[in-house]
Amino acid sequence: MDSLQMAHPGPRKKRPRQMGASMASPPQDIKFRDLVLFILEKKMGTTRRAFLMELARRKGFRVENELSDSVTHIVAENNSGSDVLEWLQVQKVRASSQPELLDVSWLIECMSAGKPVATTGQHQLVDAFEVLAENCEFRENEGSYLAFMRAASVLKSLPFTIVSMKDTEGIPCLGDRVKSIIEEIIEDGESSEVKAVLNDERYQSFKLFTSVFGVGLKTSEKWFRMGFRTLSKIRSDKTLKFTRMQKAGFLYYEDLVSCVTQAEAEAVGVLVKEAVWAFLPDAFVTVTGGFRSSAVKRPWLGLSNRQIPPLQREDNTSRPGLLSGRGRGLLLYYDLVESTFEKFKLPSRKVDALDHFQKCFLILKLHHQRVDGGKSSQQEGKTWKAIRVDLVMCPYERRAFALLGWTGSRQFERDLRRYATHERKMMLDNHALYDKTKRIFLEAESEEDIFAHLGLEYIDPWERNA
Repeated sequence: MDSLQMAHPGPRKKRPRQMGASMASPPQDIKFRDLVLFILEKKMGTTRRAFLMELARRKGFRVENELSDSVTHIVAENNSGSDVLEWLQVQKVRASSQPELLDVSWLIECMSAGKPVATTGQHQLVDAFEVLAENCEFRENEGSYLAFMRAASVLKSLPFTIVSMKDTEGIPCLGDRVKSIIEEIIEDGESSEVKAVLNDERYQSFKLFTSVFGVGLKTSEKWFRMGFRTLSKIRSDKTLKFTRMQKAGFLYYEDLVSCVTQAEAEAVGVLVKEAVWAFLPDAFVTVTGGFRSSAVKRPWLGLSNRQIPPLQREDNTSRPGLLSGRGRGLLLYYDLVESTFEKFKLPSRKVDALDHFQKCFLILKLHHQRVDGGKSSQQEGKTWKAIRVDLVMCPYERRAFALLGWTGSRQFERDLRRYATHERKMMLDNHALYDKTKRIFLEAESEEDIFAHLGLEYIDPWERNA
């Protein structure tokens, strides 16, 4: 979880002699050209290093024999983070080309997955603060939550990897507590505070409970105080009463907690667009949410200018519902929330305010055959996967604000609204942008228009995670 998780070195073994040229591996096809690996021989040995290099190359990774400026990732074994940094100083690697330092376990995971996995050194620093932030959120400690989330967002946005405390100079939003944690990770390879949180029974239980669709902090607190620690015990307890949403969350749990791939999101988008346009041929429909900025979140579909059509007909009328007829059996769950949107109401002053548009939270059955090239992430033996989708209906003239509000991380949205308030004397939310000085609503046909009103350069969706 921290920047470099290394095991303590065991007894020093005698280093084998260098292998001859006859032992060299033939060139392999490189699949992942953005990564250039160097496997550190120190405390690993020549034989094991050669074996890992050959195996990684067979899996399509580019592995260099010598350390050079082109290396992006250094893989080590039985070394602490400080050990590797000291070795790098001796090699006189240029700071501008500082590679990321990783334990060999990362490379083993990559080879097992057949592709790179997202556990780089910088990301693991970020993960440490996201764990701390999540724990503070579970304990409803708003101040510490914001401090850790800001730190995680700043670290995520850096174009370089922090390998010494000197690298933190001049970086905003890194308070004394945050810097002390960074220093501990750099020196010891882990944070005692993060380690304590990960081993905390309350944190583990809340993380597990809130992973169920429809379960929030109050329910998690209730279950924890009742002595529950596993979902199986909760499911089997006859005294507990579940909401419709929670019942669906348990029923489709395995599907809903798994990552949604880009191919699956695109297939769901086509499915819903087909159903919407069958009723509303002139509707403006766009897929956004996590899939404009990453590929691991649930799809969000925005509809403009019309009410969400009937989802399904339970009576015997001839008119079909949105997901009946050709889509019969695809609607596993839905919860419709009616609109409370007021056209001339000022934007909310709360940076975490949700929108008031009409919404529908769905769970759809996505058949594997609809996924392009069979790229569904669902396990074998099942012909479909349950996918969560949020439908949001907004007036056509407010689509840019809704699109901006549903794209990017929570911290990005908070800071953008805070910037509008404190730096531009404006109020921004998912509905509108209001200029308090001129006392007028500012119109926007696109997200680019909103950034222009705020005096900011346009930020692409995939850059809005920090």
